[in-house]
Amino acid sequence: MANDLKKYQEKRDFEKTLEPKGKVEKKTKKKKLHFVVQHHIARKDHYDLRLEWNGTLKSWAIPKGPSYHINEKRLAIHVEDHPLQYRHFEGIIPKGQYGAGTVMIWDQGYWDLEEKTTFDLKHPFKFTLKGQRLKGKWTLIPLQNEEWLLCKEKDNYENYYDINEFTTSIQTGRTMKEIETKKEKRKTSLKDAIIEGIQITNPNKKIFTTPKITKLEIAHYYQKVAKRMLPYLDHRIISTIRCPSGKKEECFFKKHFEANDGLKKVNIQNSNGKKEDYYYIKDITGLIQEVQMNSYEFHLWGSKLPKINHPDMLVFDLDPDEKMSLSQVREGVKDLKSILDDLHLKSFLKTSGGKGYHVVVPTHSFHSWKEFRFFAKKIAEIMELKWPTKYVSNMRLKNRKNKIFIDWVRNTKSATSVAPYSLRMKKKITVSMPISWKELEKVTPNGITIEEALKRMKRKDPWENFFEINQ
Repeated sequence: MANDLKKYQEKRDFEKTLEPKGKVEKKTKKKKLHFVVQHHIARKDHYDLRLEWNGTLKSWAIPKGPSYHINEKRLAIHVEDHPLQYRHFEGIIPKGQYGAGTVMIWDQGYWDLEEKTTFDLKHPFKFTLKGQRLKGKWTLIPLQNEEWLLCKEKDNYENYYDINEFTTSIQTGRTMKEIETKKEKRKTSLKDAIIEGIQITNPNKKIFTTPKITKLEIAHYYQKVAKRMLPYLDHRIISTIRCPSGKKEECFFKKHFEANDGLKKVNIQNSNGKKEDYYYIKDITGLIQEVQMNSYEFHLWGSKLPKINHPDMLVFDLDPDEKMSLSQVREGVKDLKSILDDLHLKSFLKTSGGKGYHVVVPTHSFHSWKEFRFFAKKIAEIMELKWPTKYVSNMRLKNRKNKIFIDWVRNTKSATSVAPYSLRMKKKITVSMPISWKELEKVTPNGITIEEALKRMKRKDPWENFFEINQ
């Protein structure tokens, strides 16, 4: 395949345009290949996909831009090769020049050619993108002349994003209009939008409305609570609630692995006998990268790797009937604690961020999930037997009238409970916050806001002995 910049250079007057003249780069043994997507408003608004290959950028103009929907095949026009340096170009192409208009670096990263695929620009080829906005498997299919189709392949990234959500540069944080007027964003500088080395894209995006909070503020929150939160995530498989648009009604539950330097993939057989890729967060980088990908609420398993089949964290969620008073819920917490105390089990209290409280018991990891589930159910049944007018162990709604459901069901393999310090994406954003038993009468289940949670980081940790108890 020829790599020639002659067409590219002939179309441009480099004394008038700031685009790089460039040259065909020499082949190297490097393993990573760059890609860039540039939003380009010229005679027509479009996106340019550029894939590094043998010293240049193979380029396609995509009028409607890429789509994560597998049924939306997008027209892609193959154009001349561009120099590798072009992946850094963002700015204005002057009037009278080829492609005159505004260019924004919309996404960038690395890409891989799929195995057993030949890249010769005469046949379809499959590839994987590892960008910040474009991820997963894609296919380019030649039609006629220079027309191709860009298609999303089936994987964990289907329907991942609506690309129209992203209106700023991945590199500078500027909008197209700000690039055109050469003004930097005033509300959020590029420096402010980088956390733990991770670029937070669309940092000013409003997440819900009560209270008003931005994606960047959520990232800062997790950065500040990470020291206390990460020990509970350590080697535990997680699921998240992801809100790509910032609208509550469009949030969804995500549990499968996706490429991320701060995550560790775990292949586990599910109840149907099928193996699936789950994951856990390795460090603060993984936590912030999850936020960057719009995951704001974190749920975790009750067991740790490598002892995935031996749980070590018992969780009870007191879920009251809507008509029950807060005093009744608090009484339920005390009654549950009394049962656990009688069994000489040290328990810990946290807000759920919703209607009730969570009582958590760290245990030995000697038990099977079957034994663990049986024990948890028996605790709930004891409460139901001892106080039949107050509590119920059956999760059916018809049994919960004027009672508190002692939710023991989450003590099951692959079931999850919300992590300590996680945000809750409810009507208003709250925190599932560890509190001391003395605070039960003072703190409501949904009373901890982000602001209050950060103030508590300066206080003594109410769960400081969590990992030393009952082990």
